[in-house]
Amino acid sequence: MNTPPGWHQEGKATFFTDNAFYRPQSQVGRDLAVLAAAVYKRQNGQLRVLDAMTGCGVRPLRYQLEAEADWVWANEANPDHREVLERNLSTGMRPRSYRITHQDANQVFFDCYQQRDFYDLVDIDNFGSPSPYASTAMWATRLGGLLYLTSTDGRSTSGHDPEHSLQTFGTYARSHPAVHEQGLRMLLGHAMQQAAAKGFSIQPLFSLFNGQVHRVMVRLVMGVPLEAEHSGFIGYCHVCGHFQTVGWRQLGRVQCACHRYIATYLKPHPLVLSGPLWLGPLHDPHWLSQMKSLAADWDWGKRVKLLEIMQAEADMPPYYYPLGEIGRLGQMDIPRREVLIQALCDRNFRATLTHLDWEAVKTDATMAECVAVARHCQRK
Repeated sequence: MNTPPGWHQEGKATFFTDNAFYRPQSQVGRDLAVLAAAVYKRQNGQLRVLDAMTGCGVRPLRYQLEAEADWVWANEANPDHREVLERNLSTGMRPRSYRITHQDANQVFFDCYQQRDFYDLVDIDNFGSPSPYASTAMWATRLGGLLYLTSTDGRSTSGHDPEHSLQTFGTYARSHPAVHEQGLRMLLGHAMQQAAAKGFSIQPLFSLFNGQVHRVMVRLVMGVPLEAEHSGFIGYCHVCGHFQTVGWRQLGRVQCACHRYIATYLKPHPLVLSGPLWLGPLHDPHWLSQMKSLAADWDWGKRVKLLEIMQAEADMPPYYYPLGEIGRLGQMDIPRREVLIQALCDRNFRATLTHLDWEAVKTDATMAECVAVARHCQRK
């Protein structure tokens, strides 16, 4: 049987795209969002979703078909996509359980606030920086509800345009080997600051980098003061490759201690700082556990494995070490990732895989300790 042009299948949703936006590579982000939404529905007994930039409508379909959303508002700024949206939603969703509009996303958020029409989940799949929408989206999000933010601004998050990252995220980002995590922490830090300005706070449920796009799902809560240890800076030493966190009170007196183990350098070296960033956990292990259980029930084996890795990395330091950097600094061939992780754990370090870079390790060991352990593995 020939597949009709423009036809797609994702999860339980069957839909057409025509010229409407659809990125198949972002399915993992939609899968995790559906799992989180389904967990929320089970906990709260209701699920009202606002998809502010719906594109072809795949997210509204999946939120209702798989997460059992009671109501979905599908907004797409481009009115030329009206026909494809009506076609997809009318054939895949319950009658009178959704709404289609063609407005600017910020107008939608302010309308929600004026009408006191708050949503359990607000999904914003924007292009570029989320800064035009992160603050206003909170006006449409129910307290205790979920906000799903996006950044595709890889040049800013990777530290290649620090002036622009300062303008859009309020973060001066620098280039270093762990920039994929930096992007998530920039996004969370921006959300934290915007929430704090309104007297709210955020609790990250999960944070995802899929190789192209950064996405974070946070819960919006009230009455929780801004925790200073969750906001700060990441320091990176270009001499020894070591990372460390830097608090606000340490600014101006931060240096790397690599002179202690690199004999050719007799003086401490200044760290290159990126920040301010979110320094708290990337994920909520309790939420991940519930999402993983649901993924297992749905026979989503790949997502179960991903969620297990995310659980393991949830409370690890806010950076990672690529294997290539360990090999470069140690001037050696690197052992297999699993061998290095086991060797670090055998020496009472914490170490795990990270979904952010499949050729990297997350550990509380220093770079020098990673190099020493890798060299020992090589000799064995």
